[in-house]
Amino acid sequence: MGKLQILPSQIANMIAAGEVVQRPASVVKELMENAVDAGADQISVVVTDSGRTSIQVIDNGCGMSPSDATLCFERHATSKIATAEDLSDILTYGFRGEALASIAAVAEVTLKTRRTQDETATKVTIEDFGKVTASSVAGPVGSSFTVRNLFYNTPARRKFLKTDNVELKHIIEEFTRVAVPHPEISFTLTSNGRDIFVLKKAKSLKFRILDVLGSNVVGDIVDLKTETSVVNVSGFVGRPDAARKTLGNQFFFVCGRYFRSPYLHKAVMKAYEEMIPEGVTPSYFIFLDIDPKSIDVNIHPTKTEIKFEDDSVIFQILYACVKETLGRNSFGASIDFDTEGAVDLPQLGKSFEEYKGGIQAPQMQLDPTYDPFNFGTMAGTGRQDRDIAPDYDFSRHVTPSQNYGALFSERTLPGTRNLVLQGKYILTPVNSGVMVVNIRRARERILYERALDALAGQNHVTQTSLFPVQVQVGAAQLMLFTQNADILSRLGFDISAFGTDSVVVNGVPEGYSCEAGKVQQMVQDLALVLEDGGALEEVMRQQMASRFATLGASGADNLTDPMEAQRLIDTLFACNNAEVTPGGRRIVSIMGMDEFDKRF
Repeated sequence: MGKLQILPSQIANMIAAGEVVQRPASVVKELMENAVDAGADQISVVVTDSGRTSIQVIDNGCGMSPSDATLCFERHATSKIATAEDLSDILTYGFRGEALASIAAVAEVTLKTRRTQDETATKVTIEDFGKVTASSVAGPVGSSFTVRNLFYNTPARRKFLKTDNVELKHIIEEFTRVAVPHPEISFTLTSNGRDIFVLKKAKSLKFRILDVLGSNVVGDIVDLKTETSVVNVSGFVGRPDAARKTLGNQFFFVCGRYFRSPYLHKAVMKAYEEMIPEGVTPSYFIFLDIDPKSIDVNIHPTKTEIKFEDDSVIFQILYACVKETLGRNSFGASIDFDTEGAVDLPQLGKSFEEYKGGIQAPQMQLDPTYDPFNFGTMAGTGRQDRDIAPDYDFSRHVTPSQNYGALFSERTLPGTRNLVLQGKYILTPVNSGVMVVNIRRARERILYERALDALAGQNHVTQTSLFPVQVQVGAAQLMLFTQNADILSRLGFDISAFGTDSVVVNGVPEGYSCEAGKVQQMVQDLALVLEDGGALEEVMRQQMASRFATLGASGADNLTDPMEAQRLIDTLFACNNAEVTPGGRRIVSIMGMDEFDKRF
């Protein structure tokens, strides 16, 4: 007897399901696409525990007959294609009949569906490893799919699911990819009883983007439109100055279907060359309208990849289209007059005379006892200037087990000042030469140890902002901030939800910048840190603390005051490790006199 055998259909379906159903978001995607194909103009998605416990998708589409309601869970049961020629002319989302069979193979599924001409709805339940029951029930026109206990019969797959925050983020991404290209349909997304999206029918695609992603995205995009004999390109591309360090809001659609294409992404990025710095990515929403016979949408189980008949032609057309759009909107090289910090002069014109009376010349005050050559005392006070550093002993701020004073064996020279060099380094004369401190790395070490303490349960000091900063983050990221409110509070962040897609920053940890522009960038970077949160074990705490420290150090205000420089040095040498950053980069170095002698 041979070794080969035919697998039972249930096992074969479970194996095939691994290609289609990778996580709860995969179920949401497939069921939403089926609802769109059914002609629905109202689609609701309800998830519990980020889809682990249940996923429900309700639509008011055409519904199914009693026989189709049972047959739809069989593999390759489809109404979209009948012959091989139909594969080259597909305009619907689903067509292979694999989605429902795959979902039913790894979850318990209940379907309620009714057509307009039917008096009652049909209820089909699949549970207990494939047991199917059907009955007639009351129900509205359309379909309602409820998927419970995803991967209950494949515990190994369930074990590899990420945290609820991560899984919900993926669900929101799939929801967005279906909702954006269909402004004519109203959508809702609810998680654990809380509405995340309530999208009414939109007047246009731009209004739908506004509803889903917010005004900060819509305000930074411009129209894109080109018609050729090969493909019609439309949509929106982002302003170069609004490009961000992180991927997000990059969408390709072909014939209304979302797809990924690293190759076409390069075409877009090439059009932005010399307009954006390295490491940032612009937003774009690009729709390709093309003859379905010239594309193959059947090369990937989840249908998120597309094969074009001639990729290079699409690449060139897309590149030229984006380039022309950016040039037409004057996003090329231009003179940029930096007005930050400039005095805002009112333009009074003919009304100057009525303001003239309230203007007074400033009164000058002189101190006749001031002596600029007396470095030891402040004129007229008889006390030592705090800018003048006394003998500085590195060991007075460290524990005996980590004596960094012994490491350097140096003292600052009496009567000397710290020199801040271009906001990057602090230079302090010492007995054998000059001590150089890297300011950014010093801040990183300080913030790292503070973050470690905060994550371990010691609350961090918060700097309250005089003017709170509102930042639009989107529904997905807003949930990250609300679900991690306790961690953020311990770290010293005072961030609260505002509406359905924004946060208000009332305070930041000590050492972070309160400047509005830097706070907005900080919030975007902070969301990335929170996405990788998970269980805060020791290693995770160190990783998060390191990322918080890097975030704070990179966004801190410039240091120019010698007194602030001295405080930074004092704080640095009070750390457990003042020598290197969490990543192992050197913070402090001594340049000896022999190095200076070699140059002269």
